Amino acid sequence: MQNKELKIIKENSKFIGERLDKALIGFYPEKSRNFFQNIIDLGNVSVNGTPKKSNYRIREGDEIIIFFPEEKDLEILPADIPIDILYEDCDVVVVNKPKNMVVHPAPGHFDDTLVNALLYYLKDDLSTINGVRRPGIVHRIDKDTTGALIVCKNDKAHNIIASQIKDHQVKRKYFGFVKGIIKEDDGRIESTIGRNPKNRLKMAMNVPGGKIAITNYHVEERFFSQNATYMTFELQTGRTHQIRVHMAGIGHPLMGDLLYGNGKDPYHLEGQALHAGKIGFIRPSDGKYIEVDAPLPKYFERLSELLRKE
Repeated sequence: MQNKELKIIKENSKFIGERLDKALIGFYPEKSRNFFQNIIDLGNVSVNGTPKKSNYRIREGDEIIIFFPEEKDLEILPADIPIDILYEDCDVVVVNKPKNMVVHPAPGHFDDTLVNALLYYLKDDLSTINGVRRPGIVHRIDKDTTGALIVCKNDKAHNIIASQIKDHQVKRKYFGFVKGIIKEDDGRIESTIGRNPKNRLKMAMNVPGGKIAITNYHVEERFFSQNATYMTFELQTGRTHQIRVHMAGIGHPLMGDLLYGNGKDPYHLEGQALHAGKIGFIRPSDGKYIEVDAPLPKYFERLSELLRKE
């Protein structure tokens, strides 16, 4: 049973201009910010009839409806799901995330995510900074993107890795197949990326309020007969859907990407052909820089063979 409450932001309210999650703490000081971020992610908070994100800024006259779920609705349980561990020490784990696995619980995925698997494998040995639904998670990759992902075991390590990501010190190398033939062997795409104003499920280049995004790329192989290119990408920034948006933006969407491509998947890839193949970071335990490689998924090998044969 959910408890529904309505709040209306009136003239001269101290909450005008505040983030939604912070404003809710003002109404309910006994609750934590993580609590409200979790129920916002669940879609349990709407403003003027529309679900909003935690960073929505409150406006005068806003009508906020909050559905308070039972505590058990927020409980994330361990699940005995196999995890491919690429690296582990006292502070971090680097996992090789498979295709079609969501990183943390979200509507439609509450018991089959990487977090459920991590809770089973590491139990309470996970950082708590990102709340009960994202223990250990310091960065993410998309559900259909495979490859290397850092997980933090404690809050100190989490802060160190998060700072490296913010300062662009984490090296991230991706492999992917795109539609069309990329003429230049090397290139750089620089733009801003923000929420697509016409489709909230998508991101877009050069939209108001977007953040700077930089992708460097290198062509590994061209498949002229199939009009496709195999590439590597190195990110200087880590925006949502960055590689997918940038490649679609220059007319070369990732193969299998139904969101940013043309909706066709003739090779039955079940999502974008993108793999996080290498991640490099400064180890929190001793300050040493290390790199961890994630082997290419088998479907990459099958796709390469098909593109060469046809």
